[in-house]
Amino acid sequence: MAVGYVLINVKPGSEMAVYEIVKELEMVEDATLLFGDYDLIVKMNAESMGSIAAAVVENVRSIDGVLDTKTLAGAEL
Repeated sequence: MAVGYVLINVKPGSEMAVYEIVKELEMVEDATLLFGDYDLIVKMNAESMGSIAAAVVENVRSIDGVLDTKTLAGAEL
């Protein structure tokens, strides 16, 4: 099982709209609005990191209002 954390920046004023869409995506376990350098952090689970990367590109980045994402891969120790 792969775990990824996606940091998301959005257009000012679209935080809640993006949050509502992101939290309903299939691989999303948790989504939290943030204060600071990023607007949201999303925890995603999938069979592989490739699946998470594909979901970010195809599903998250295509949401109206998303400006930028940074995906962090959870370490498997």
